[in-house]
Amino acid sequence: MIDINLAKQYKEFEIKVRYSCPDIGITALLGRSGSGKTSVINMIAGLTRPDNGHIIINDRCVYDSGKKIHIAPEKRRFGYVFQEGRLFPHLSVMSNLTYGMKLVPVDERYIEIDQVVDLLDLSSLLNRRPAKLSGGEKQRVAMGRALLTSPYLLLMDEPLASLDEARKNEVLPFIKRLSTNLSIPVLYVTHSMDEILMIAKKILVLSHGSLKAAGKTRDILSMDYFQEITGAMALKN
Repeated sequence: MIDINLAKQYKEFEIKVRYSCPDIGITALLGRSGSGKTSVINMIAGLTRPDNGHIIINDRCVYDSGKKIHIAPEKRRFGYVFQEGRLFPHLSVMSNLTYGMKLVPVDERYIEIDQVVDLLDLSSLLNRRPAKLSGGEKQRVAMGRALLTSPYLLLMDEPLASLDEARKNEVLPFIKRLSTNLSIPVLYVTHSMDEILMIAKKILVLSHGSLKAAGKTRDILSMDYFQEITGAMALKN
Protein backbone atom coordinates (compact mmCIF):
# COMPACT_ATOMS: atom_id res chain seq x y z
CA MET A 1 0.00 0.00 0.00
CA ILE A 2 1.15 3.52 -0.86
CA ASP A 3 -0.20 6.48 1.13
CA ILE A 4 1.55 9.79 0.50
CA ASN A 5 0.64 13.39 1.26
CA LEU A 6 3.48 15.71 0.31
CA ALA A 7 3.88 19.48 0.29
CA LYS A 8 7.07 21.44 -0.31
CA GLN A 9 7.61 25.01 -1.51
CA TYR A 10 10.28 25.48 -4.17
CA LYS A 11 11.26 28.75 -5.81
CA GLU A 12 9.50 27.83 -9.05
CA PHE A 13 6.38 26.13 -7.67
CA GLU A 14 4.94 24.18 -4.76
CA ILE A 15 4.80 20.39 -4.71
CA LYS A 16 1.36 19.24 -3.59
CA VAL A 17 0.70 15.54 -4.02
CA ARG A 18 -1.80 13.42 -2.17
CA TYR A 19 -2.29 9.81 -3.28
CA SER A 20 -3.34 6.53 -1.71
CA CYS A 21 -3.43 3.12 -3.40
CA PRO A 22 -3.92 -0.28 -1.74
CA ASP A 23 -2.67 -2.27 -4.75
CA ILE A 24 0.77 -3.47 -5.68
CA GLY A 25 2.11 -3.13 -9.20
CA ILE A 26 3.80 -0.43 -11.25
CA THR A 27 2.53 3.15 -11.03
CA ALA A 28 3.92 5.56 -13.63
CA LEU A 29 4.66 9.14 -12.61
CA LEU A 30 4.17 11.28 -15.70
CA GLY A 31 4.50 14.97 -16.48
CA ARG A 32 6.39 17.54 -18.52
CA SER A 33 10.03 18.22 -17.69
CA GLY A 34 10.14 20.33 -14.54
CA SER A 35 6.72 19.19 -13.32
CA GLY A 36 8.20 17.81 -10.08
CA LYS A 37 8.40 14.05 -10.75
CA THR A 38 11.93 13.53 -9.46
CA SER A 39 11.28 15.92 -6.56
CA VAL A 40 8.39 13.70 -5.48
CA ILE A 41 10.30 10.43 -5.51
CA ASN A 42 13.31 12.06 -3.84
CA MET A 43 11.01 13.13 -0.99
CA ILE A 44 9.65 9.59 -0.75
CA ALA A 45 13.19 8.21 -0.74
CA GLY A 46 14.18 10.60 2.04
CA LEU A 47 16.76 12.44 -0.07
CA THR A 48 14.70 15.63 0.25
CA ARG A 49 12.56 16.53 3.25
CA PRO A 50 8.98 17.74 2.64
CA ASP A 51 7.70 20.84 4.42
CA ASN A 52 4.74 18.84 5.72
CA GLY A 53 2.64 15.74 5.10
CA HIS A 54 3.24 12.02 5.52
CA ILE A 55 4.65 8.97 3.73
CA ILE A 56 3.27 5.54 4.64
CA ILE A 57 4.25 2.39 2.75
CA ASN A 58 2.65 -0.94 3.66
CA ASP A 59 1.40 0.54 6.97
CA ARG A 60 4.94 1.67 7.84
CA CYS A 61 5.28 5.41 8.40
CA VAL A 62 8.66 6.82 7.32
CA TYR A 63 7.68 10.50 7.45
CA ASP A 64 5.02 12.46 9.30
CA SER A 65 5.50 16.17 9.92
CA GLY A 66 2.79 16.31 12.59
CA LYS A 67 4.26 13.40 14.55
CA LYS A 68 7.84 14.56 13.87
CA ILE A 69 8.76 11.26 12.22
CA HIS A 70 11.59 11.38 9.68
CA ILE A 71 13.33 8.06 9.08
CA ALA A 72 16.74 8.37 7.42
CA PRO A 73 16.94 7.27 3.75
CA GLU A 74 19.16 4.28 4.47
CA LYS A 75 16.69 2.99 7.05
CA ARG A 76 13.57 3.29 4.90
CA ARG A 77 14.35 0.14 2.92
CA PHE A 78 13.30 1.67 -0.38
CA GLY A 79 15.14 0.54 -3.51
CA TYR A 80 16.13 3.32 -5.92
CA VAL A 81 17.13 2.77 -9.56
CA PHE A 82 18.56 5.90 -11.21
CA GLN A 83 18.90 6.87 -14.87
CA GLU A 84 22.44 5.50 -14.83
CA GLY A 85 23.23 2.18 -13.17
CA ARG A 86 25.71 3.74 -10.70
CA LEU A 87 27.41 0.39 -10.23
CA PHE A 88 30.69 0.10 -8.32
CA PRO A 89 33.27 -0.20 -11.14
CA HIS A 90 35.82 -2.13 -9.06
CA LEU A 91 33.34 -4.85 -8.03
CA SER A 92 32.03 -7.81 -9.99
CA VAL A 93 28.35 -8.08 -10.86
CA MET A 94 27.88 -10.54 -8.01
CA SER A 95 29.52 -8.19 -5.52
CA ASN A 96 27.45 -5.27 -6.80
CA LEU A 97 24.28 -7.33 -6.41
CA THR A 98 25.00 -8.36 -2.84
CA TYR A 99 26.42 -5.02 -1.63
CA GLY A 100 23.17 -3.71 -0.17
CA MET A 101 21.81 -7.14 0.70
CA LYS A 102 24.57 -7.60 3.28
CA LEU A 103 23.22 -4.60 5.20
CA VAL A 104 19.82 -6.26 5.63
CA PRO A 105 19.49 -8.72 8.56
CA VAL A 106 19.07 -12.29 7.32
CA ASP A 107 15.69 -12.70 9.00
CA GLU A 108 14.38 -9.59 7.20
CA ARG A 109 15.32 -10.68 3.68
CA TYR A 110 12.44 -11.91 1.56
CA ILE A 111 14.19 -11.82 -1.83
CA GLU A 112 17.09 -14.19 -2.47
CA ILE A 113 20.04 -13.92 -4.84
CA ASP A 114 19.02 -16.91 -6.98
CA GLN A 115 15.52 -15.47 -7.40
CA VAL A 116 16.87 -12.14 -8.70
CA VAL A 117 19.49 -13.77 -10.94
CA ASP A 118 16.78 -15.88 -12.57
CA LEU A 119 14.26 -13.03 -12.80
CA LEU A 120 16.72 -10.66 -14.49
CA ASP A 121 18.69 -13.32 -16.40
CA LEU A 122 22.02 -12.40 -14.84
CA SER A 123 23.67 -15.81 -14.47
CA SER A 124 26.11 -15.29 -17.37
CA LEU A 125 27.20 -11.87 -16.05
CA LEU A 126 28.06 -12.60 -12.42
CA ASN A 127 31.85 -12.59 -12.81
CA ARG A 128 32.06 -9.54 -15.06
CA ARG A 129 32.95 -5.99 -14.05
CA PRO A 130 30.62 -3.11 -15.05
CA ALA A 131 33.03 -1.94 -17.79
CA LYS A 132 32.32 -5.20 -19.62
CA LEU A 133 28.52 -4.74 -19.54
CA SER A 134 26.19 -3.13 -22.07
CA GLY A 135 23.92 -0.30 -20.93
CA GLY A 136 20.96 -2.64 -20.69
CA GLU A 137 22.95 -5.17 -18.68
CA LYS A 138 24.08 -2.45 -16.26
CA GLN A 139 20.46 -1.40 -15.64
CA ARG A 140 19.41 -5.00 -15.02
CA VAL A 141 22.21 -5.32 -12.45
CA ALA A 142 21.15 -2.01 -10.86
CA MET A 143 17.59 -3.32 -10.58
CA GLY A 144 18.86 -6.55 -9.06
CA ARG A 145 20.96 -4.67 -6.50
CA ALA A 146 17.91 -2.61 -5.48
CA LEU A 147 15.70 -5.69 -5.21
CA LEU A 148 18.19 -7.57 -3.05
CA THR A 149 17.76 -5.02 -0.28
CA SER A 150 14.30 -6.62 0.11
CA PRO A 151 12.68 -3.19 -0.28
CA TYR A 152 9.20 -2.17 0.84
CA LEU A 153 9.01 0.06 -2.26
CA LEU A 154 10.98 0.35 -5.50
CA LEU A 155 11.59 3.83 -6.97
CA MET A 156 12.72 4.07 -10.60
CA ASP A 157 13.67 7.47 -12.03
CA GLU A 158 13.66 7.17 -15.84
CA PRO A 159 15.82 4.02 -15.67
CA LEU A 160 15.82 3.59 -19.46
CA ALA A 161 16.43 7.24 -20.45
CA SER A 162 20.11 6.71 -21.28
CA LEU A 163 19.53 3.58 -23.39
CA ASP A 164 18.95 3.27 -27.12
CA GLU A 165 15.78 1.61 -28.42
CA ALA A 166 17.35 -1.85 -28.68
CA ARG A 167 18.53 -1.77 -25.07
CA LYS A 168 15.18 -0.38 -23.88
CA ASN A 169 13.38 -3.25 -25.57
CA GLU A 170 15.80 -5.61 -23.86
CA VAL A 171 15.15 -4.26 -20.34
CA LEU A 172 11.39 -3.47 -20.44
CA PRO A 173 10.25 -7.12 -20.20
CA PHE A 174 12.31 -7.54 -17.05
CA ILE A 175 10.73 -4.46 -15.47
CA LYS A 176 7.28 -5.77 -16.38
CA ARG A 177 8.04 -9.01 -14.54
CA LEU A 178 8.53 -7.09 -11.29
CA SER A 179 4.80 -6.42 -11.01
CA THR A 180 3.87 -10.06 -11.57
CA ASN A 181 6.67 -11.97 -9.86
CA LEU A 182 7.33 -9.83 -6.78
CA SER A 183 4.88 -8.22 -4.36
CA ILE A 184 6.63 -4.84 -4.36
CA PRO A 185 4.90 -1.54 -5.23
CA VAL A 186 6.88 0.37 -7.87
CA LEU A 187 6.84 4.12 -8.62
CA TYR A 188 8.22 4.59 -12.13
CA VAL A 189 9.14 8.00 -13.58
CA THR A 190 9.13 8.16 -17.38
CA HIS A 191 8.49 10.38 -20.40
CA SER A 192 7.87 7.41 -22.69
CA MET A 193 4.33 6.47 -23.66
CA ASP A 194 5.59 3.13 -24.93
CA GLU A 195 6.92 2.29 -21.47
CA ILE A 196 3.67 3.36 -19.82
CA LEU A 197 1.54 1.25 -22.13
CA MET A 198 3.71 -1.81 -21.60
CA ILE A 199 4.25 -1.84 -17.86
CA ALA A 200 2.11 0.67 -15.91
CA LYS A 201 -0.95 -0.46 -13.97
CA LYS A 202 -1.74 3.08 -12.83
CA ILE A 203 -0.70 6.61 -13.77
CA LEU A 204 -0.14 9.76 -11.71
CA VAL A 205 -0.07 12.94 -13.80
CA LEU A 206 1.88 15.91 -12.40
CA SER A 207 1.74 19.49 -13.65
CA HIS A 208 3.63 22.36 -12.00
CA GLY A 209 4.07 20.29 -8.85
CA SER A 210 0.41 19.36 -8.41
CA LEU A 211 -1.25 16.00 -8.94
CA LYS A 212 -3.77 16.58 -11.72
CA ALA A 213 -5.00 13.03 -12.34
CA ALA A 214 -4.57 9.55 -10.88
CA GLY A 215 -6.06 6.19 -11.72
CA LYS A 216 -5.87 3.07 -13.86
CA THR A 217 -3.80 3.48 -17.00
CA ARG A 218 -6.64 2.86 -19.45
CA ASP A 219 -8.92 5.32 -17.62
CA ILE A 220 -6.35 8.12 -17.44
CA LEU A 221 -5.30 7.78 -21.08
CA SER A 222 -8.91 8.14 -22.21
CA MET A 223 -9.49 11.39 -20.30
CA ASP A 224 -9.74 14.61 -22.30
CA TYR A 225 -8.00 16.35 -19.38
CA PHE A 226 -5.03 14.01 -19.75
CA GLN A 227 -4.67 15.11 -23.36
CA GLU A 228 -4.81 18.74 -22.21
CA ILE A 229 -2.04 18.27 -19.67
CA THR A 230 0.28 16.21 -21.86
CA GLY A 231 -0.64 17.34 -25.36
CA ALA A 232 2.34 19.67 -25.66
CA MET A 233 4.73 17.34 -23.89
CA ALA A 234 7.51 15.82 -25.98
CA LEU A 235 6.97 12.18 -25.15
CA LYS A 236 9.88 9.98 -26.12
CA ASN A 237 8.82 6.87 -28.05
